[in-house]
Amino acid sequence: MISTKENRKYDRQIKLPNFGIEGQKRLKSSKILVIGAGGLGSAVLYYLTCAGVGNIGIVDPDKVDLTNLNRQILYFESDLEKSKISSAIEKLSQLNPDVNFIKYNHSLLSDNAEKIIKEYDFVVEASDNFKTKFLVNDVCVKLGKPFVIGGVFQFEGQLMTVLPKKTACYRCAFKDAPEKGSYPTTSEHGIMGTTAGFFGIVEANEAIKYIVFKEPEKLLLNQILYTDLLHNSFETFAIQRDESCSVCSDITL
Repeated sequence: MISTKENRKYDRQIKLPNFGIEGQKRLKSSKILVIGAGGLGSAVLYYLTCAGVGNIGIVDPDKVDLTNLNRQILYFESDLEKSKISSAIEKLSQLNPDVNFIKYNHSLLSDNAEKIIKEYDFVVEASDNFKTKFLVNDVCVKLGKPFVIGGVFQFEGQLMTVLPKKTACYRCAFKDAPEKGSYPTTSEHGIMGTTAGFFGIVEANEAIKYIVFKEPEKLLLNQILYTDLLHNSFETFAIQRDESCSVCSDITL
């Protein structure tokens, strides 16, 4: 049920075409997992909470560092050295006390990923490393869990949404995780806070659209959204499902 308070709180989105009270009920009863509470994850968590997602899981082992504050909007200088998850939930609970937050104060690893991910309706991959991204892809495909996966660097970013066994997965596009040290990182070459915020909002929007509308044509499927905010370039690149993909193909290699 949607209370009188909730009806008022979510009035502007309830009025959207094809959203309505039923859409709000779907959000309230949904469970969304956010992996990473950094630059991308901060924006994702903020807007999922604002939208009234009933249950939000957060995976992040880190503490707040001063270098986080240019882009991770959930943290303040008073949070330095505190757990990111605890600090984030402290703010988010004030924003929307009706949301149930589930804390995972540890890394997502091969020995715990399935146990965690299986409990959720949709997964938002918002980590800052390729190892986690490929792990999320592989486990979500195995479990049949829809997810959105994104990455940012300097003024650029890219993301895609996956419906397992129906659309191209992350490995269809990128095959294997690159070796650590073989690619530039934001700690070495920088990241603009607005870049992380922009792509975090798009990731949150994909999650909300999936839960509310259940219409695949509204999602970023079989394509990668690439944006260069320095030059205001917005492009989408078609990605075909790889029939020989080691993860999402039915072919045994």
